[in-house]
Amino acid sequence: MRLKNQSSVFEFLLLGLPIRPEQQNVFFTLFLAMYLTTVLGNLLIILLIRLDSRLHTPMYFFLSHLAFTDISFSSVTVPNMLTKVQSQHIAITYEGCVSQTYFFIFFADLDSFLITSMAYDRYVAICHPLHYTIIMSQSLCTMLVGISWVIASACALLHTLLLAQVSFCADHTVPHFFCDLSALLKLSCSDTSLNQLVIFTAGLAAIMLPFLCILISYARIGFTILQAPSTKGICKALSTCGSHLSVVALYYGAIIGLYFLPPSNSTNDNNIIASVMYTVVTPMLNPFIYSLRNKDMKRALRKLLNRKTDSSN
Repeated sequence: MRLKNQSSVFEFLLLGLPIRPEQQNVFFTLFLAMYLTTVLGNLLIILLIRLDSRLHTPMYFFLSHLAFTDISFSSVTVPNMLTKVQSQHIAITYEGCVSQTYFFIFFADLDSFLITSMAYDRYVAICHPLHYTIIMSQSLCTMLVGISWVIASACALLHTLLLAQVSFCADHTVPHFFCDLSALLKLSCSDTSLNQLVIFTAGLAAIMLPFLCILISYARIGFTILQAPSTKGICKALSTCGSHLSVVALYYGAIIGLYFLPPSNSTNDNNIIASVMYTVVTPMLNPFIYSLRNKDMKRALRKLLNRKTDSSN
């Protein structure tokens, strides 16, 4: 696709976050700290799972991939957002904007599929404990992750190819801090009905269908827990699922509220705040959720710290 076919669009102007000039330094420091926490926290999860052989299980296999995805997901938008916080608005090339849209959709969908795989793992562990090691084999886990990458890549590529066929009007100003697909389509002068249809159908396939699978999995888990003969079994089940449920609530709550509920009286500023929730806040909180609520992760962290202390002495 050539730029001259797109009404001579060479770049877009991203307006960034709706903050006042006197707040720039505060928000820059805040988001920089959050981004560094996201990267370092998720890298720590990957390191702990890699080093501790007791964490070489299906649940932590999925968790390590989720941690990598969260780092990548935040890195697609946050570094550019930090630049925009300082300059209030910044230009991004047409190619750069389309590339950012692709990787944003890719890692968002991949996140969704990995969280669903983790829900299936918890379902098998609680509802079919005697067959857990047989069902959740290494080959199945690898296949689930591989399929997640392929489907996420296909969905992102489909959206990007359709976006490449859109002609834009004279106004190339995007009222967002990244190249959000919905915001870009609002600038179009051509018919975007096909784009909107694909957003709806792909959204159902990549977001709502996995979310429904998660709800069914936890409904089955809840039914199994209620049949547990002792409160000890209930507490154990809740402890293993609590972290994952927290992530599900944060991730899907923000996305469904932003993209699938009626717009009603929501303003663009509210949409930006919701976007910050699942692009910045959720990836940052995941390491805390999985480490503070998980005995295995805390034990692995203590083991790593003790190893460092012993080596220094």
